[in-house]
Amino acid sequence: MFDVVAIGELLIDFTCNGVNEYGEQLFSRNAGGAPANVVAANSILGGKTAFIGKVGKDIFGEFLKNTLDNIGICTKGVVISEDENTTLAFVQLNEEGERLFSFYRKFSADVMLKINEINKDLVNSCNIFHFGSVSLTREPARLAVFNTVSFAKENGKIISYDPNYRDLLWSNESEAMEQIKKGIRIADIIKVSKEEMIFLTGEIDLVKGSKLLSKDGAALVLVTLGDEGAFYRRGDLYGSVPGCAVNTVDTTGAGDAFLGAIHYKLRNKNLECIKNMSKEQLENIIYFANTVGALTTTKKGAIPSLPSLNEVKDFIYKTKSS
Repeated sequence: MFDVVAIGELLIDFTCNGVNEYGEQLFSRNAGGAPANVVAANSILGGKTAFIGKVGKDIFGEFLKNTLDNIGICTKGVVISEDENTTLAFVQLNEEGERLFSFYRKFSADVMLKINEINKDLVNSCNIFHFGSVSLTREPARLAVFNTVSFAKENGKIISYDPNYRDLLWSNESEAMEQIKKGIRIADIIKVSKEEMIFLTGEIDLVKGSKLLSKDGAALVLVTLGDEGAFYRRGDLYGSVPGCAVNTVDTTGAGDAFLGAIHYKLRNKNLECIKNMSKEQLENIIYFANTVGALTTTKKGAIPSLPSLNEVKDFIYKTKSS
């Protein structure tokens, strides 16, 4: 039994890493892709996870599969394509460590995932099934993902969803809104950034925006607020949990790490447990997730920067002792 199975993009993040002797920017190769980052965070903390996706039969695809294998993620659902290349993303950082993306993805492997390539035995063997909106940008992956999410829902899995909006990947804003909202209507847990909440609801107010996101039945809505922490809504219960003060180097993967930590803390819990959790229990989980997300920003890259459970515990202990 897996705590979480995720479906979606598994790709290479080329992250800026200084300059060469000519002053030209250098990039380092890192494993990435939001759904993969989410289960990676969970796995490194000690959870049992699996991933469903597609990479190319090339040096990048081999590197990605090996990366997941090495941190204990089951890769029986990873399809190796001889026809498509592994997806690439170049991530540049501004002075505040915020990300600017360039994607090399058209007709790449993750977009070409098909329904008949999905390992549904993995889906049947999980408690939480997670997906994101990047895999909804194009066919055939869009149909494969929605088909698999529906299968998971019908089989009683908790559906987790990250509408991580990347405007460069969509044909237009109208299509993005339509497809992303389809995911919201089926989700039990939704994680968005504040910017994504505003985009999807038109509301800048966290109370009102989170209520709109939950109107289709989501049991838990989480809005990440960067170094300010996170806002949550569970039915009529809502509030904010402050962030952690760290030396931020690179924000890549921080929101994914946050959600992976939420999943880790919800292992062995069903939807009714989540709906009946006390305010204190819920806020303790979110504080833990805020810590995981914050520590992820102290190093470069996504998966390479994810903290271990001992690192998280040590940070929380030192913070509370100071």
